[in-house]
Amino acid sequence: WPIKKKYGNKLSWADLFILAGNCALESMGFKTFGFGGGREDIWEPEDDIYWGSETTWLGDKRYTGDRELEQPLGAVQMGLIYVNPEGPNGKPDPVASGRDIRETFARMAMNDEETVALVAGGHTFGKCHGAGDPKLVGREPEGAPMEEMGLGWKNSFGSGMGVCTTTSGIEGAWKPNPTQWDMGYFNMLLGYEWELVKSPAGAWQWLAKDVQEKDMIPDAHDPSKKHRPMMTTADMSLRMDPIYGPISKRYHQNPQLFADAFARAWFKLTHRDMGPRCRYLGPEVPKEILIWQDPVPAVDHKLIGEKEISAIKSKILASGLPQNQWVKAAWASASTFRGSDMRGGANGARIRLAPQNAWEVNEPRELCQAFQKLEAIRVEFNALAPGGMQVSLADLVVLAGCAAVEDAAIKAGHKIQVPFTPGRTDATQEQTDVASFAVLEPLADGFRNYTRQGIQTPAEELLIDKAQLLKLTAPEMTALVGGLRVLNTNYGHTKHGVLTDKPGTLTNDFFIHLTDMDIEWKPSAVGGLYEGHDRKTGKVKWTGTRVDLVFGSNSELRALTEVYAQDDAKERFVRDFVTAWVKVMNLDRFDLKS
Repeated sequence: WPIKKKYGNKLSWADLFILAGNCALESMGFKTFGFGGGREDIWEPEDDIYWGSETTWLGDKRYTGDRELEQPLGAVQMGLIYVNPEGPNGKPDPVASGRDIRETFARMAMNDEETVALVAGGHTFGKCHGAGDPKLVGREPEGAPMEEMGLGWKNSFGSGMGVCTTTSGIEGAWKPNPTQWDMGYFNMLLGYEWELVKSPAGAWQWLAKDVQEKDMIPDAHDPSKKHRPMMTTADMSLRMDPIYGPISKRYHQNPQLFADAFARAWFKLTHRDMGPRCRYLGPEVPKEILIWQDPVPAVDHKLIGEKEISAIKSKILASGLPQNQWVKAAWASASTFRGSDMRGGANGARIRLAPQNAWEVNEPRELCQAFQKLEAIRVEFNALAPGGMQVSLADLVVLAGCAAVEDAAIKAGHKIQVPFTPGRTDATQEQTDVASFAVLEPLADGFRNYTRQGIQTPAEELLIDKAQLLKLTAPEMTALVGGLRVLNTNYGHTKHGVLTDKPGTLTNDFFIHLTDMDIEWKPSAVGGLYEGHDRKTGKVKWTGTRVDLVFGSNSELRALTEVYAQDDAKERFVRDFVTAWVKVMNLDRFDLKS
């Protein structure tokens, strides 16, 4: 706090946490890879985050089958940040622990080498604390008495601190010099045999057997005492797991390789959610471009202007593909963006590359058709454009969507121009980490009325999750869903929620018919689908999904739906749809944001 107090708004808490970690590593003799600032603080809890369905601490109802962890969760149990250090569900099985570690760290986009480096590098420093009975540790900060002033976890064992400290319940240090970067961790892990014991707090841990005097660890508080090196069950997996074991031996034999691997993995861990490197601030930003930063080429050509934009839009609309195919392609490209870690988006045109070009939700055959047309337009334009002017596929697919939206608005009687700013470039397959991008594949996209088979979470909840990732407000989400329905952009060309007799026309018909009092909605024989019956004739007039009907059933969304269903809302709806559309198209245009 004294540091934050001194620098105030010049230094965010988020940056300070990471910078403090780097400073600590450097003070102990480790050379870090670099530091990029630019993290922002938030000032209220993120209630949208799905932590898991469990209602008890350390619950593990997140597994099915052969310990298959529910998507998109990463922690193995409710309340843990990674894995249980004592082993799966507290069972001290190093090999089983290795499986948990591999799955959890893979969901953080860490491979096996990075995972071993992170665990071993992090455990080169410090110690664990489990001096006393965990029941003597008080409530968490929010549940603690007011006089504890936001600290919480007050320990009533002995002095409650120092030699009496109790946190994880595991007790001890990993190596003789826990405040110095060296190879001590691997020297201990691979150099001794280990026995399973219980800590003073009752946690499973491992102690080295027949320890040489030089490897005995001085007590952190009493220089007259020494202790045997300690390992957690998770640590033991780095020796006993059939994949981690050889990696550990290789690092042990190559100290420089280990140091470099840990430096890079630590940098990745602490910068993973910042997005492209153009968002990094400060003098310690590494010059090296890393593939996990999702690099895109710099703009090295003259950009198209208004005249060229108009001409290209005409070519796109005259290319022979239906209007909705362009809207779907543009949405597929831009809506991969995730505000949680600033990844995805239209820049780079990775929608045409593996793995995105094979995602079910993107309807690969239609997507391929669209990009074949765009590639032909791009090649022709770039060959004839004067003065080094060029256009990228990344710009073209967004422009195609804008052209289609304008065309749909004209059909509804509204002449508009959808704002478009060129400047995107095309990434290559070599610049794209397929495994890393695979986690961006949507399980559901309510904007396209898509939910993957077997997903149990209600579709309307997944819509909210998607909208949150796209940084949309409730009105923006509402306008986009209503517009995309009448533009006929559903996955698989279904008619669910296409509540209009004029598909391809940008009207407010979705809202009008959803609030039509002459329509009675009933569940259909197919789960998750509903039928809208004419109250007079009983005939089915419309069908809809849970995503569609939530805009009439939820009180907050119903209020927004009624605004757009009003007779005087036609122009407002088009205007709001276009504004929200442009926002999504530009979510990853960090070069446009001040």
